[in-house]
Amino acid sequence: MSYIKESFGELKNNVTWPTLVKAQKLTIIVAVFSILFSLAIWGVDTVFTRVIEGYFNLMN
Repeated sequence: MSYIKESFGELKNNVTWPTLVKAQKLTIIVAVFSILFSLAIWGVDTVFTRVIEGYFNLMN
């Protein structure tokens, strides 16, 4: 039980929390990069799918 109390005390006294504005800006940055990376992965997946389908269609 003392571990939990000490953990909350640590969070209250020793952790520097960002301001609301900074947290919102960082959230937007993370969202934008997540969307960009997901689009990049989708694009690579689409290209690989077409290459593999084309290869197996040639084999038939």
